[in-house]
Amino acid sequence: MKNVFRVVLLSLLSGPLLLTSCKKEGEDNKLEGPIPQASFTFQVNTTEFPTVVQFTSTTQEAFLYQWNFGDNTTGSGATAMHTYANGGPKEIELTVAGRGGTGISKKQTITIPDACADATFSKLVDCAGNGTRVWALSSDPGAIVKLDANGAQLSASTVLNDCQLDDQFAFSNTFSVNYESAGQTFQNGQCGTSLNNSSPFVYRPNAGGNPQIVLKGDNAFLGTADPVVNKTYDILEVSDTKLRLRGTNADGTFTVVTFAPYDATAPIKRLLTGGSSKTWKLDNAADAVITVGTDAEPTKYYPGGAKNTLPDCQADDEYTFSTDNILSYDAKAQTLSVANNRTCSAPETGTTPYTFGPAAGTGKAQLKLARKGAFIGPTDASVEEQIYRIISIDDKHMVIRAGSGLNGGTVFDIKMVTK
Repeated sequence: MKNVFRVVLLSLLSGPLLLTSCKKEGEDNKLEGPIPQASFTFQVNTTEFPTVVQFTSTTQEAFLYQWNFGDNTTGSGATAMHTYANGGPKEIELTVAGRGGTGISKKQTITIPDACADATFSKLVDCAGNGTRVWALSSDPGAIVKLDANGAQLSASTVLNDCQLDDQFAFSNTFSVNYESAGQTFQNGQCGTSLNNSSPFVYRPNAGGNPQIVLKGDNAFLGTADPVVNKTYDILEVSDTKLRLRGTNADGTFTVVTFAPYDATAPIKRLLTGGSSKTWKLDNAADAVITVGTDAEPTKYYPGGAKNTLPDCQADDEYTFSTDNILSYDAKAQTLSVANNRTCSAPETGTTPYTFGPAAGTGKAQLKLARKGAFIGPTDASVEEQIYRIISIDDKHMVIRAGSGLNGGTVFDIKMVTK
């Protein structure tokens, strides 16, 4: 590249040389003027990331300038601004041309600060992991709080809409944030057209009290689609499990938004628990309320019975799931006991903790009951594994599959309905 640049510079100067040779026949062709001695200064902006450096040529008698920025990029001009996405040492070189020829500066090494050395930025983008962290609005009450200009609370959210809870904000250590709405964006008080977008951002570690994120993309936002002045958000708190941002609104009020690491099962748990606790029953009004088979053939061993044929002592059972991961089973008067020849027997009312997370296999999510002997639906379903996968769910109906289905194992599909 350097040799090519010199050839170009010399070609630009060839015109004056030819004219000189015509006027002064017999004289050696010479460039007019001294060879420029390339030199430069630089100034690093240490107030934000990615780091911007201003380079200024201090060369005399030059009119063309080419910069090698030390990161496999080049630039031109007597003054050049360059943005470095990555930290570390960079060797800078300036090549110039003047009427006396070309000159190359001594290389200067500058050290670009590493944003990942900043603890707040590191947590925001997961520098310790793969360099990208996906955040979603928290499902806890108070995920969105409005404050007046003096910081007094005006309102706080209780239960967010489903089209908010499935939003994803992926922050990358390359200083970009990608928003995915999963279908719709909550705006103007309701679920509306998706506002998916990707935006570069600037991180300011010392912005007068709190670190800040400044979005640079059109129509970009974090958390809520409400307009935020200059798209600037104060980082109030950040850890591996929580992110709180504060944006200043056009009217001088504030919006504080709390995020948690994105979990694809979070909307499923909200449907299961109603945001606090929710009670389900076997859907006796449905055909084939309980079937038995395998993952590949869920009705292989038993296709299910007709609607309204469950024994009364099973049809009245209630299962309440809480956001605290507690399942409460209320048998009412009796429990249909498979171990006791499928007869209505003593009630097995009780509670059990459960773990909730992604399904291992077919399903949107799964529960694993902690207490031995605990069950959902038939007392013999998944008695060993105590794994229940949610195959489908909405506000009123749910199909759960008891059993992991590993190695062609037996599974029970159970249709449930809200109380």
